[in-house]
Amino acid sequence: MTELVTDTHISGRISEISRKGCYVDVLNTLPVDTPMQLTISRDSGTFSTKGRIIYIQPGMGMGVAFVDIPADQLKILDSWLSELSG
Repeated sequence: MTELVTDTHISGRISEISRKGCYVDVLNTLPVDTPMQLTISRDSGTFSTKGRIIYIQPGMGMGVAFVDIPADQLKILDSWLSELSG
C-alpha cells in the first residue's frame, strides 16, 4: 500500500478480500479515511486500485474499501474470487 498524501509505503498480509475491499494485517495502522493506492500480488498476477481505510484495529490491521476499481483490475479480482470460492 502507498499512502497517497505522504507517499508512505506499507506492506501487509491481505485477508477477507471481496469486490468491496479487504482486511490488511499490519502492526502500524493509518488513520480512518486515509486514501491509498493498494497493490496486491499473488502467484497468478497483481491487482491494483485506489482505496480508503474504513476502520482500524490498532496493532492488528485495518479494513480497506476499494475505490473506483478500473475495469481491467476488476476482471483480475473477479478471477481471484472465483478461484477462492471454487
